[in-house]
Amino acid sequence: MTVTVTGPLPGPPEHAGIAGTPGIAGSALDGLVARLKGEVFTPEDPGYAAELAGFNRIARHRPDVVVAARSAEDVSAAVSFAAREGLPVAVQATGHGIGAPAPGGVLVATRRMNAVAVDPLTRTAYVEAGAQWHQVISAAAPHGLAPLNGSSPLVGVVGYTLGGGLGPLGRQFGFAADHVTCIEVVTADGSIRQVTRDQHADLFWALRGGRGNFGIVTKLWFGLMPVRRLYGGGLYFPGEQAARVLHTWRRWTATVPEEMTSSVSLLRLPDTAADVPEFLRGAFAAHVRIAFTGPAAEGERLVRPLRACGTPLADSVAEMPYTAVADIHQDPTHPLPYHERNLVLRELGHDAAEALLRAAGAGSSCGDLMVEVRHLGGALSRPAEVPNAVGIRGGAYTLSTLSPPGSPDVVLGAMEPWSTGCRYLNFLAGADTAGSAAECFGPETLSRLARVRAAVDPDHLFRLDHTVTPRPWVSGSADPWSPS
Repeated sequence: MTVTVTGPLPGPPEHAGIAGTPGIAGSALDGLVARLKGEVFTPEDPGYAAELAGFNRIARHRPDVVVAARSAEDVSAAVSFAAREGLPVAVQATGHGIGAPAPGGVLVATRRMNAVAVDPLTRTAYVEAGAQWHQVISAAAPHGLAPLNGSSPLVGVVGYTLGGGLGPLGRQFGFAADHVTCIEVVTADGSIRQVTRDQHADLFWALRGGRGNFGIVTKLWFGLMPVRRLYGGGLYFPGEQAARVLHTWRRWTATVPEEMTSSVSLLRLPDTAADVPEFLRGAFAAHVRIAFTGPAAEGERLVRPLRACGTPLADSVAEMPYTAVADIHQDPTHPLPYHERNLVLRELGHDAAEALLRAAGAGSSCGDLMVEVRHLGGALSRPAEVPNAVGIRGGAYTLSTLSPPGSPDVVLGAMEPWSTGCRYLNFLAGADTAGSAAECFGPETLSRLARVRAAVDPDHLFRLDHTVTPRPWVSGSADPWSPS
């Protein structure tokens, strides 16, 4: 459901029989069902498999119980049930960033909680836990506003934002997490809490960048940007021109203003994929992605060196409404299995680019579906107005790979000499990335996250997916339950 309002957004609310499963008493499940507006599924139920089918099919959860939540109160009931039964908790909205599959426990499915509202007067959006970016884009556009969404409008708003949120407007406006103003979260004790810069400030800091380590977020309030249109799209070049394209692009990124956000991707897409253009099927190609918020004439001038660096197979870069933002990256729209791995680069000089081409360019043995480099800097390198836990501000580029099942991590290993030593939390998917959360933050940030985690989830209830290990709360540290 999508709603546009002209007054203030909804304020945070006032606090306020099923077959048995091995190890869980039927009476306990009956008690859970009685508290819910939503449904409960166990492995014996016909709807169980469908409830677990996320976008990325590289792994699938196998929980003891699935709670198809319809409200924050449902989420609270599910978490309280899990705590009483000693079961770990996972959450899934769209399933793009799955880590290790949950072998048991309770999975809270939030896709039915998908309300969206936009307040054009305050340039603010409100979303529930299962909302997707295309809903917010559509609701904001009539008012000349845009969210800081990612490259795919099918990704869930909440998970993307809590992991940082790196999108096509990033160099001008920063991370999506930087613009969050209020979070409603269900913590490990089942409480429904509203956290802001002034209320539970340490938890507010941790949630914005630390993702699902501290509870299940049920509502989110965040700022929108005054953007109606872009000069954007994609330039596609034959794979044999990839070296010229990459070197031209990396030099070009040092000259562009913050209003320009871009990336370059080396593609090896299967010839059987339904949503892949014919000219890319089974071919090796280089894809330059452009998003510029300035005047179209200035955008055309800036992009000219890229257009001239080779012979494009296709050129879709032009003035577009922001509602067409998905056309820039052309991300897959159908579920598929893939590993997603990444590292953050401190630079992309000549030697680094040559190493990348040896690992993933023409003539290499690279089996990755996509090897992408995104340009950081600008607002992405500056601290947020309200500090948060986003951990990659010191990088110059992100390097990420999407790989088919069973593919080894070769490209990133070749690029380690240019790494900052950090990874980006949202660009991790697959069981082999489940232990990588600690690599997404610097030592001080990681230590603080672990202390907050220990305070709000002392029993490590939310230990599935990409987790930060709790550490004992240190006397004298900021209390996440204090007002400030």
